[in-house]
Amino acid sequence: MIKVGIIGGAGYTAGELLRLLINHPDVEIVFVNSSSNAGNKVTDIHSGLFGETDLVFTNELPLNDIDLLFLCVAHGDARKFMDSHTLPESLKIIDLSMDYRIKSEDNPFIYGLPELNRRQICKSMYVANPGCFATCIELGLLPLAKHLMLNTEIHVNAITGSTGAGVKPSATSHFSWRNDNISIYKPFTHQHLAEVNQSLLQLQNSYNNQLNFIPVRGNFSRGIFATIYLDCKVNLEEVRRIYEEYYDDHSFTFITDKNPDLKQVVNTNKCLLHLEKHGDKLLIISMIDNLLKGASGQAVHNMNLLFGLEEKVGLRVKPSAF
Repeated sequence: MIKVGIIGGAGYTAGELLRLLINHPDVEIVFVNSSSNAGNKVTDIHSGLFGETDLVFTNELPLNDIDLLFLCVAHGDARKFMDSHTLPESLKIIDLSMDYRIKSEDNPFIYGLPELNRRQICKSMYVANPGCFATCIELGLLPLAKHLMLNTEIHVNAITGSTGAGVKPSATSHFSWRNDNISIYKPFTHQHLAEVNQSLLQLQNSYNNQLNFIPVRGNFSRGIFATIYLDCKVNLEEVRRIYEEYYDDHSFTFITDKNPDLKQVVNTNKCLLHLEKHGDKLLIISMIDNLLKGASGQAVHNMNLLFGLEEKVGLRVKPSAF
């Protein structure tokens, strides 16, 4: 059994992570750390887990008792934790914050997109889980980068559910503002652009084009629906072949001929891609669940890789029919 601990156990990503790990056949949850909730039952916060667990939040960190630590902390706090603690040499870590996604000389983490770095993840100790927008956009573009086909400006419009803003209510995330509403935020400057560009450059070292990204707040709770388009003179049949070949040995990304709906991926760890040609424009529709494929599901996928398990273990979740 893989013994795991979670720090930052009260947020949305931790709640989804707990839901997956409680039902994972190869995992034992040793502790769920949350200083502000220490002593309270996990189900007091994550009520959807009522009847499934008797876990209690703790403010202790018995790191020597676990094999793997999940950091479900705010951006900036993961680096603070790493800098302030002496960690067991055998302890593996998956960080769901953005602190270690960008490569640097002092960064020991592997960027944890399995469709890009699966082999490196399998051999690593520390994994930086990708951002949700970044995951959705990268999966839409990686096959083109591999074939050196990103040679023009790229345009991305992506709408995300309110859970992407985190569990704490804000002026733009509470129900009365978000419901029946839509708005743009951080146009052309979103923080996930850096990791998207890094990943594309990893496959296409000549990549040096503008990626115009417009993030949109949606009036639904979960999921990301991205529309991507760029100039491409290659015919649709060849483009589809390139995508199918790239994702042929990956477990969660699928190409569909039908114009897809977001509900097809919500509550799953899947990414669905749909391709269309309109003249010399290639349209790519990419969609994921921001809390699963964009966060906790991907973290469990990375855990399976770290410990040599079959990739889909604990992740055979299905979308609702309605």
